Amino acid sequence: MSSADDPLTGAAGDSQEERSGLRARIAGQAEDAIGKLADDLLENPVFNSALTSAFAAREKMAQAQQSAMGALNIPSASDLEKLARRLRSISQRLEEVEDGVETLGVKLDSMSDAADRPARDLGERLDRIESRIDQLARDVAGLRREAPAGGLAGEPPAIVPEG
Repeated sequence: MSSADDPLTGAAGDSQEERSGLRARIAGQAEDAIGKLADDLLENPVFNSALTSAFAAREKMAQAQQSAMGALNIPSASDLEKLARRLRSISQRLEEVEDGVETLGVKLDSMSDAADRPARDLGERLDRIESRIDQLARDVAGLRREAPAGGLAGEPPAIVPEG
């Protein structure tokens, strides 16, 4: 469709801005007309009465439906909605508890590592001391084998307790 065939402007060669301006003006007039119609309808006592009656009937219908479903022991939509909200609330609380338990587990693990570290360090030190004592015992045994029967020169004789 060419711009000469444009039913909104009716003129050939109009710029895009002129067409947008016309469309905006028509849209504004339509919104004003719809608003005036809505105001007139709400001020009309017959329409207002019919609207009020429709809302009252809707409320009575909802109450009747809820009591019928209650008599059949079937949950209503509002009951299911309440249940869904409650389940979401419980789920959120459970997630918070899980997060707390996870944080507590991390803290306990770090405390356990901190408590185990001194015992582990002490065990390692004792192992090093024992290996050093074993080495010294081997060195002393080697020196005894190499020493003359009377002992080393300048060294007092060893006193061996009797027991």
